[in-house]
Amino acid sequence: MRVVCPSCLSVNNVPIKESYAKANCGKCKNSLLKTTPIALTQSTFDEVVVNSDLPVVVDFWAPWCGPCKMMGPNFEKSAKNFPLKVLFTKVNTESEQTLGGRFNIRSIPTLVIFKSGKEVHRVSGALDEASLNSLVSRFI
Repeated sequence: MRVVCPSCLSVNNVPIKESYAKANCGKCKNSLLKTTPIALTQSTFDEVVVNSDLPVVVDFWAPWCGPCKMMGPNFEKSAKNFPLKVLFTKVNTESEQTLGGRFNIRSIPTLVIFKSGKEVHRVSGALDEASLNSLVSRFI
């Protein structure tokens, strides 16, 4: 499967397994098991979403948004539960207004899940960690 490196955004081919003890990027040598959400921009969005065989969860948020600040830690905790199963990403709609407009983001936080480069699900509003885990698990 094709996996985007969370450190350098290079595309790596990784064998499909139930779990992974170790997997490193062929370019930067950093771990592909890193679960910190990737900040996407206009220039990196399509590259990451289209080239990932993993489902991609995008959190559209803004730094001034109270519910976004509340959900941020839950999003990061949930990401830790899905190494090499789901790619967690974030789009700051304040600095990336073009992406917010392109995806018709009308309220934040909004989570959009992509599979094979296509949007398959969308939900608006802050979610707790358990709800995030449940939602994401449906798309693995």
